This record gives sequence, C-alpha cells and structure tokens, in this order.
Amino acid sequence: MPETLLEVRALDAHYGDFQALFGVSIKVEAGQVVAVIGANGAGKSTLLQSIAGLIRARRDAIVFEGTAVGDEPAHVMVARGIALVPEGRRLFPSLTVEENLLIGGQLARNGPWNLDRVYALFPVLSERRNQPSTSLSGGQQQMVAIGRALMSNPKLLLCDEISLGLAPIVVRDIYSRLPAIVADGLSLIIVEQDIVQALAASDHVYCLQEGRVRLEGASLTLDDIAAAYFAV
Repeated sequence: MPETLLEVRALDAHYGDFQALFGVSIKVEAGQVVAVIGANGAGKSTLLQSIAGLIRARRDAIVFEGTAVGDEPAHVMVARGIALVPEGRRLFPSLTVEENLLIGGQLARNGPWNLDRVYALFPVLSERRNQPSTSLSGGQQQMVAIGRALMSNPKLLLCDEISLGLAPIVVRDIYSRLPAIVADGLSLIIVEQDIVQALAASDHVYCLQEGRVRLEGASLTLDDIAAAYFAV
C-alpha cells in the first residue's frame, strides 16, 4: 500500500474577512502526481500557498510525513522538503539563469537534484546559464522556476499554473518532462486551468469550486467534471 506523504484535513483559509477555502481535504501518496483543477477564484493557489507555509493554517490541518505542520512558516516547510513553483514564476530579474538555480539549492538538502541534473532535464538552460533570467522566453523562465524548486531536493513539488501564458507547444514540452521529475519517487501537485493537460499528467484529480472540493477521483473524464460543475 502506498505511503501517505501529505494529508490536508478540513482546511479553511482566509484573507482577512474573506474565506477562500472551506473544509478542503486532499491526500498525496509518495510518488504520486495529483492535479487540482478549477476556474479562477476556486481556491487552487490558496491551497498550494497554505501547504507551502505562505498562509498559516490550523496546525493539524496539514500533515506532512505524519507530522502536523499547518502553522509552520514557509522556510520551515522548504527545509522539510516542500517546494513551490509559484504562479508567474517569480524569478530574480537581476540574476542570471544559473544564479537563480543556485538560490534553490541554498539549504543543501540531500537528494538527486543538482545543476547538472537540472541542465540535463532542461538543456536550453545550460546554453543560457549566464544570461539574465529576464532575457528568456516565458517557457524558458518556467523551466528556471521549476529547476530552482528542484534544486532544494524536495519530497513534494507544488506547481502553480505551469501553462499560464504559454503557447500550447511549450506547455506540452514542459509537461513531457514531468515523468523524469517524479522518477525518483518525488510527489507532485499541479494546480491547473488546463484540464486536458492535468488529466493526462495526473494519477488523481481534485476539482475545486468556490473554495470547496466538488469532485475527486483517480480516473476522471471531462464528462465527469462537466457534470459536477454544471449539476443543478
């Protein structure tokens, strides 16, 4: 039976007086790819930010490797092995490609990911290693953001809107690298509006609507999702 890496248990999240998540529960097994899909404002990014420690939660609402960590800050979550690829990439514009990547490895966690392996995954980054990150295309910047997160050697990688603003051919190229990313047992949560890509890449899918899990399953189809979202 697969080992449970992460459990989110009845998570509520607020921005001031606004409640963004209502009792959200998800589970991620070791080596599993989980997709979280939904429209804008569904609470997808809030869920990832809560798991990453950017939004504090009730301590027992997030359990990682059997330990309740919901109220721990982001730097502690990274040290535990949770890395976030944020929406919009958030690269350091004054730094080169390689300098951005090296920042991800500052904790020196043990694991398989280093510069050579990131460059093997994304060869174009090796060619542009000394260029400013702002000189890259959107797809190449997304590769840097993913590589930077992998440099921390996480056990759980959180990817927020990989496809946002990218051409379909670039999105397919990035998604084609996911099997290599999880090959060593790393677990992955993908937040996506691109439902087709999410369904194809994941082992399990959660559909969020207005801050609540509306549907979840291991083999959902577009028809399943449409029925759940438009049910009267």
